[in-house]
Amino acid sequence: MISYRPLRLAALALIFLTTTCVGLSLANAQTDPKKSTVTTPQIHAELMAHAPQGISTYSKDTSYSTLTTVWVGLQLTHQPGWHTYWKNPGDSGLPTQLQWTLPVGVTAGDIQWPSPKRLPLDQLVNYGYEGTVLLPVPLTITPDFKPGLLASSLPIQLKASWLVCRLECIPEEGEFSLSLPLKGSTAINTAAFDAALAARPQAWVADKASRFTVQGDALQLTIAGLPSSLHGKSLDVFPETAEVLNPSAPGQQAWKGDTWTASLPLSAQRSQSPTQLAAVLKLSGPGETSSPGWRVELPVSGVWPTVVAPAPISPALQVALDGNTRAATPPPAVSLGLLAALIGALLGGLILNLMPCVFPVLAIKVLNFTRHADDHRGHRLSGLAYTAGVMVSFMALGLLLLGLRAAGESLGWGFQLQNPAVVAGLATLFTVIGLNLAGVFEFGSLLPSGLAAFQARHPVLDAFLTGVLAVAVASPCSAPFMGASLGLAVTLPAAQALLIFAVLGLGLALPYLLASFVPSVARALPKPGAWMDALRKLLAFPMFATVVWLVWVLGQQSGIDGAGALLAILVAMSAVLWSLSLQGYLRRVIATFLIAACGYLIWSAGPFVIKLSADNGTQSTPQGWQAWNPGKVDQLLADQKTVFVDFTAAWCVTCQYNKRTTLANAEVQAAFAAKGIVMLQADWTRRDPAITAALAQLGRNGVPVYVFYKAGRAPLVLSEILSVQEVREAIETL
Repeated sequence: MISYRPLRLAALALIFLTTTCVGLSLANAQTDPKKSTVTTPQIHAELMAHAPQGISTYSKDTSYSTLTTVWVGLQLTHQPGWHTYWKNPGDSGLPTQLQWTLPVGVTAGDIQWPSPKRLPLDQLVNYGYEGTVLLPVPLTITPDFKPGLLASSLPIQLKASWLVCRLECIPEEGEFSLSLPLKGSTAINTAAFDAALAARPQAWVADKASRFTVQGDALQLTIAGLPSSLHGKSLDVFPETAEVLNPSAPGQQAWKGDTWTASLPLSAQRSQSPTQLAAVLKLSGPGETSSPGWRVELPVSGVWPTVVAPAPISPALQVALDGNTRAATPPPAVSLGLLAALIGALLGGLILNLMPCVFPVLAIKVLNFTRHADDHRGHRLSGLAYTAGVMVSFMALGLLLLGLRAAGESLGWGFQLQNPAVVAGLATLFTVIGLNLAGVFEFGSLLPSGLAAFQARHPVLDAFLTGVLAVAVASPCSAPFMGASLGLAVTLPAAQALLIFAVLGLGLALPYLLASFVPSVARALPKPGAWMDALRKLLAFPMFATVVWLVWVLGQQSGIDGAGALLAILVAMSAVLWSLSLQGYLRRVIATFLIAACGYLIWSAGPFVIKLSADNGTQSTPQGWQAWNPGKVDQLLADQKTVFVDFTAAWCVTCQYNKRTTLANAEVQAAFAAKGIVMLQADWTRRDPAITAALAQLGRNGVPVYVFYKAGRAPLVLSEILSVQEVREAIETL
């Protein structure tokens, strides 16, 4: 009699180890409390320090005897086309905010803002920065700062938030920390801080003739005694107080000798009436970047017009943020009720049984039916235990997903396959299963006799472990009806979300559960015989096919070196399993040599498997397609283009099936071309917070997702398993 049960125990052990490793790696990824950098698709932010003279000298009582100033700052390096904002952002935007956590006796001053530049955007004018900018802040070390006797550094923590914009705006934030040595010099960033401090506007002490005067709906600025190098040149005015002047309204200016005058229109949304106003003056035009400009602070005379009620967010910024989401207006699926989500999860789980990875697991269960056709009670217990294993595993995976998202990770369904260690672990698991099914080795010959008899002693627990295995192989897939349900689940309270994951597991287990309670199902199967051994060996090939797919997925993440290293390790491991099935002296000699060789190979080649490759790790974009990136849909919609986006991943079986069938169909491609539809591919093979956010805006939490965008219309989301007819009908409605 063939025994498959010990296989489940080995599978559970491997799944447990793999899940533990990935859980730890994901929990630690990008959440290191000692990090000084944060990187997003738009910004690279770094906390920097500058203390070339050290912090201070100790007095005899180990306290600091004098006030000392050192510098820290947040450096923002923008991707091309993106910008952040000055203290007054202009027509729209929000200034960068810095919140410091410092020891007692250390205080942070204000940001020493470098002079901004004008950032025209259609009808708006903003004030901010492009390229690389450092925002320096002075830290004052007072005598109240008393580090411990064993302390060697001054801990600095920063929570920063910024709004980064192009045509769209994305609020971002980061937490930073660094340690500034108490003794010695910190001068590695001297050039950056020198440049940032030199970029501050120079203070200009104006004479009594200089002033701001309110005249109707304009503010008149008069400044006398400016340097002769400015005479006759045009100047830009950057008021430090927001919502007073209108940045986009053209003003008038003139020179009378050494006196410069300007008429600056007031903002229609003015919410302040200052009696003192500071502003930065800079040369406009080509000379704007050659000088940091001058800062003047002058009294304001005259009577201000009545102010409007202050708004929590400027109307112009609201327009920009609305523009960021107009192409991702939630479709009807976002309003999906809990009951509908549960029904969708149940149906999606049922369809998961048709996935190629899951079918061999179910086929093994069918063999158990055949061997014990008359054991009705055993069948019912096995069905209930298998169902429990599936549901508990889905809930555990869902709980891990919700927990990591709550910790700030941008993750979605199938997140575990974005980690090369998990992909390699699953490839190893399926290789072991395939070799066992093919008869290369039997677990009974490798395990202790007590463990090998696991089936007889614990059939219920064994069935539970089979459910765990089924979830491990089914979880990367997304079936019809699942997308909307999972998208809603991550927005619900934990209890309701876990209920959806549990029902999804119930759907996956339901066919076997029902069959276990219907005796005629077992009686309808063929009688035990030689065909069972043939079927067992046949089932090895779907397992090996799954290994091929997983190695290909790993190649997208770790490159060809990583895929090659994994293949070499799998071959070596297979040889070890074969050698352990030998007997006597031959087993000891060959197995010892192969185990040593396999161990060395894992030690030397293993790092290539789990190391992400230098490229972006995504699939090559097919001919006729363009790579998706944040803001690209908005740009195309602004040009009156219709856009189709394929949210995909190399590890998504459904994605690859649709890509090679429906999306590659000549009729579908012709329909795209006839309508002038731009096709974008958003590849989620690796973790990508921007794609995760885009999926969330569509009410989805996993791939595949297929959506049409057209200006003035809500996005049209298609089903997960595409048909040529569905795509063509959708195109006709655009």
